[in-house]
Amino acid sequence: MEKRHEGRGPGWVLLGLIPLLGLGLLLAFIVLNGAGVARSDLPPVEDLTVERVALPTEYEMVVSVTNGGPDPVTIAQVNVNDALTGFEVESGNTIPPLGSTEINIPYTWVEGEAYAITLITNTGTTFDAEVPLAALTPGFSGESLFRYALIGFYVGVVPVSLGLLWYPFLRRLGVSGMNFVLALTVGLLVWLVVDGMLEAVELAGQLPGVFSGVPMVLLVALLTFLGLLGAESLFRRGRDESSRLSTSYRISAGIGLHNLGEGLAIGAAFALGEAALGTFLIIGFTLHNITEGVGIAAPILKERRPSLWHFVGLALLGGGPAILGTWIAGFAYSNLLSALFLAVGVGAILQVIYEVTRLLLKDSAQTKAPALSGTNLGGLTAGIAIMYATALLVSV
Repeated sequence: MEKRHEGRGPGWVLLGLIPLLGLGLLLAFIVLNGAGVARSDLPPVEDLTVERVALPTEYEMVVSVTNGGPDPVTIAQVNVNDALTGFEVESGNTIPPLGSTEINIPYTWVEGEAYAITLITNTGTTFDAEVPLAALTPGFSGESLFRYALIGFYVGVVPVSLGLLWYPFLRRLGVSGMNFVLALTVGLLVWLVVDGMLEAVELAGQLPGVFSGVPMVLLVALLTFLGLLGAESLFRRGRDESSRLSTSYRISAGIGLHNLGEGLAIGAAFALGEAALGTFLIIGFTLHNITEGVGIAAPILKERRPSLWHFVGLALLGGGPAILGTWIAGFAYSNLLSALFLAVGVGAILQVIYEVTRLLLKDSAQTKAPALSGTNLGGLTAGIAIMYATALLVSV
């Protein structure tokens, strides 16, 4: 008997929209009427987040703020080093909910001095910002664009390229040695996942509460991992497996996203006038990143040597994003975008860990050796230990 499909016309669609329409009306009523619990005698909830303090000229401070609360915030006074000063708000003194603006403070500052800035609202609530070491914020110019690009090149492209130069040496290792390098790659990537997630969570904690920063970065990382996993399954459909070269490219892309985060840290340090810190980060990250080239080269050790252009592409893909990171942080830093970039990088590296682990398991099955052999465990431990040791150069 033929089944009848009832209600597949336009009326069926309208029936599905009725609950959504009802939900919209309910939410509109709550927003407009406060669900009957609004009280006019309570003070407004003010939540102002200071995103950045820039010093574009020797006679001006610019404070970038975001209102993450449910009520408008009106800036009434500005205090610099315990003294009231004049100010001008870019879009008017009242900042709407979820609004962002810049507060321009005419103030003659002295290079190398520290400054404490207090924003006072019309309700008396205060929000603090600080300039630890006053220095001119670099403006956008061809020279500064080139300087930031050079910094990213030093930190990203050069050390990754130097790591890839180990490829001829690594190819001369035996099967056990190559598996050791693959396991070492997993150790490197595990460290990058933990490090990247901690950085993303730290940045997310500085976001206005309305963004739910920490859950956001966790979910973005998870969705990135699942999305790449699904895309890889579709790519592999109809094939026995994806090539080891494509795995190297995915490792390089995941590492590149992490290096973008490192570029953000360095660019922000220079933009905020912390030149000494920025130089120290360059040295630390350069030494830290040279091991990443080994991880990129590991999957292709057992394949016929790829062309030179593949190595160039791998180096640019893994190290090039550091240049983009220094540009973003140097000229238009955003905690929200930085946290999102890092979360995407974590998800991408997780997917790469899955792929490299599959290679290890396949090689173990072919050689009939245990997957968790002493060699593999030693490689994993060595990878984590190397990243930990070089990370000390950045954090100490």
